[in-house]
Amino acid sequence: MPPSERHLSVLAKSWSASTEPRRLLVGAAGLFLVSMTLLHWGWYQHDLILDTAEYRRYGLAIVGGHVPYRDFSVEYPPGALPAFGIPAIGKPGFSFYNREFEILMALCGVGSLVAMSVALRELSASAERTAAALGFFALAPLALGSVILYRYDLWPTFLTVAVLARRERLGFASLGLGIAAKAFPAVVIPPAFAYVWRTRGRREALLCLGAAAAVVAVVVVPFFALAPHGVWDSIVRQTTRPLQIESLGAALLLAAHHVGGLALTLDSSRGSQNLAGSLPDAIGAASSALLVAALVAIWVAAARGPATPERLVRWSAASLAAFVALGKVLSPQFLIWLLPLVPLVRGRRGLAASVLLGLALLLTQVWFPIRYFDLVAFDELPSWVLLARDLVLVALVVVLTAPARESPRS
Repeated sequence: MPPSERHLSVLAKSWSASTEPRRLLVGAAGLFLVSMTLLHWGWYQHDLILDTAEYRRYGLAIVGGHVPYRDFSVEYPPGALPAFGIPAIGKPGFSFYNREFEILMALCGVGSLVAMSVALRELSASAERTAAALGFFALAPLALGSVILYRYDLWPTFLTVAVLARRERLGFASLGLGIAAKAFPAVVIPPAFAYVWRTRGRREALLCLGAAAAVVAVVVVPFFALAPHGVWDSIVRQTTRPLQIESLGAALLLAAHHVGGLALTLDSSRGSQNLAGSLPDAIGAASSALLVAALVAIWVAAARGPATPERLVRWSAASLAAFVALGKVLSPQFLIWLLPLVPLVRGRRGLAASVLLGLALLLTQVWFPIRYFDLVAFDELPSWVLLARDLVLVALVVVLTAPARESPRS
């Protein structure tokens, strides 16, 4: 082959290699939008439970000039307010508001795919690994169901995965905004902080942490200054909730109810259905203690091992999985938080984790929303499916945290 032809061949291969991730991203984004669209038909539209009715009430009040937390109570942190207010511009009716909110969440989902694509490029992932990870996220709405349409969790989820794409001050600032929108991204701070400390030094790590704290302060402090009691009540309401009926502890009590006749009392309060009584309270306290212990162990393991991007992805996913699986509150939308992180984990561990997460999504859809009120009535079928789902999530935590097997020496 003449030198000129060899040169053109090298350029063609280079161009193909550079554009392949873009094609995968565009294809995954299209598949994700198709998945979100399909949720509007058939099985997915049965017995819907819509949080958007409450979101619209918040949004209309904001557009009308009322100050959140001062003029009306808000269940969620200040960083969530844009997700409620933007679709309410123009004071639309409920159907139009729903449509605008779904478009906003779809954009957050596409943003998550972009952040995943950047993270995979930084991990030097193969085309096959990139396609599998992006494809998992793109098809996940069909496995989880309609809950992804009518909850705002894709917004803080997008802000959380961004720190894996930009492991620097901008990424931490995004993480801070996610914390201001919903507290769960905070569990990713310790492994990310340890990674930056060990790869770029203490000063850079503290600057990154300061960037996250500054964003949280910029979003939260003005509302706290205007309405300290309203903001504080919102925090207390979320942090002192009883044992929620979908949590692992509640699922075990439901199993004891069906097997041994354990008497249970339902308490509908604080925006959820919970189990009331001294035993559920004790189980809830034990769940919180177990969660704290698990998170500390995960963060220590993340800090002690080699500081590599692959380990940062793994331990970030493990932190979120533990937070979802072991707490005393577990709502179906919590699984949205895991969708972009778990598929990023490398190798057989990542494959096993993704399979378990996919199974957890499908088991959730079996009873939510179509059999949710059967669960609340302590019916047997959804109770056992719930327990299976929660145990699968525990298995997911085990897979993500299990020590790597040593290869045999030759």
